[in-house]
Amino acid sequence: MANNLLQGKRGIIFGALDEKSIAWKVALRAKEEGAAFTLTNAPVAMRLGQIKELAGICQAEVIAADATQETDLENLFRQSMEILGGGLDFVLHSIGMSPNVRKKRPYTDLNYQFYAQTVDVSAMSLHKTLQTAYKLNALNEWASVVGLTYIAAQRTFPDYNDMADAKAMLESIARTFGYYYGTHKKVRVNTISQSPTITTAGTGIKGFDAFFDYADKMSPLGNAPAEACADYCITLFSDLTRYVTMQNLFHDGGFSSMGMSPAFMELLQKNQEE
Repeated sequence: MANNLLQGKRGIIFGALDEKSIAWKVALRAKEEGAAFTLTNAPVAMRLGQIKELAGICQAEVIAADATQETDLENLFRQSMEILGGGLDFVLHSIGMSPNVRKKRPYTDLNYQFYAQTVDVSAMSLHKTLQTAYKLNALNEWASVVGLTYIAAQRTFPDYNDMADAKAMLESIARTFGYYYGTHKKVRVNTISQSPTITTAGTGIKGFDAFFDYADKMSPLGNAPAEACADYCITLFSDLTRYVTMQNLFHDGGFSSMGMSPAFMELLQKNQEE
């Protein structure tokens, strides 16, 4: 049910690839809650994905932008403000990519050129996005920026590989830039640490299916689905959370607070008996 939480608000949503994407779900909910926004992704992702279909549903313009390129970001913000008719109230950063993961390089034998790409695309792009918005004065007072992250930034999940390092950097950028943007213009910057989610990117991680089941058993509420994450993003874009900033917010059904789950222990015992 829509509550007009974003009525009159304008924004940019990065990273919608297909209907499995969290960014795709966020766009649908933002439209439902009354927001106007532009959609953006890297040109290669736009060719592979279905973003134009989403744009039609949301009546949104699509602006191609490589978030690692400052000139692309400047064009994105300028065009978005022109199309939407003013400064912006929210930005979703839903970007992540690791060539090392794609090439199945183990963490102990990384290709460092790939590593640099992982960090640039998955973390530094948030800094570049915020810095560009800051310099262009693109965000209104009390605007909200949300980046998507994962608990591997704090705890070791070996198969998450160099993406874990990038997510740790992403969260640090959100905290530090959150300070500067907060004191400068009361702009909020937060990250959401989401459950393992069945997305095109998520399922590319080695052993994802088994880990998805493990996290679901460990979490008192079960894994949080993409639709629920979209709801959480909407609350952070809204005025209801205007004093929440510089936080890494776990949206994982309680997984981040668990040590061991009886349900998981029962599963282990059952497998041993079999």
